[in-house]
Amino acid sequence: MACPLPLRLLLVSNSRLHGEGYLAHCEEQMRSFFGGKVKRVLFIPYALHDRDAYAKTAREKFESLGYGLDSIHESSDPVEAVRKSEAIFVGGGNTFRLLKVLYDLNLIPEIRKRVLHAGIPYMGSSAGTNIATISINTTNDMPIVYPPSLEALGFVPFNINPHYLDPDVNSTHMGETREERILQYHEEPDTPPVLGLREGSILLVEGNRATLLGKNKARLFLRGETPTEHEPGADFSFLLTSS
Repeated sequence: MACPLPLRLLLVSNSRLHGEGYLAHCEEQMRSFFGGKVKRVLFIPYALHDRDAYAKTAREKFESLGYGLDSIHESSDPVEAVRKSEAIFVGGGNTFRLLKVLYDLNLIPEIRKRVLHAGIPYMGSSAGTNIATISINTTNDMPIVYPPSLEALGFVPFNINPHYLDPDVNSTHMGETREERILQYHEEPDTPPVLGLREGSILLVEGNRATLLGKNKARLFLRGETPTEHEPGADFSFLLTSS
């Protein structure tokens, strides 16, 4: 039996930065990540309601970078589409809606096989990044639908909070900050690390290495410890062996 190929993930906090177009802030990383071997990317648009419009936006971007794009919602057999895929991109939107559809269509085990055993590249943005982790417990989204489990694809043994937002010291808002909500999560026993990815931040995973890319710092939360700040280029490989 052939050995599984190295894990390859490009986990993006957000698909748009203020003042920039769709995925414009991570074009360089996308080109490097998919390289010249990938010809077509399978797009998973289930996090948004209007899948046709979403696929059109994603297709235009990927074609501008030299890659064909097939949207899974246009396939008569989504399972087979995953099995034949040479790369996967899961877009953002509502994480609960996305995960529920993946469970409903029995795509969770199929995506795991392609990424963990066949070694195809997986790119996620926002909700697509959330589901690449151990669970969606630290999503920012409202539970507008109920997946059968909050357990996600589990490519990495920690959680990510995309769109991580720092508190506004001038705000009079009295609701919890993002940091307070993550700390509440860590009040529960046996909860894994949470990596807060600010907009413009990207986590690249290649085999047993995880590196912070992009324009902004990330904030790491370990249960029982003071959160820490990390600059672009930071090595997060130690998180891949966390338990």
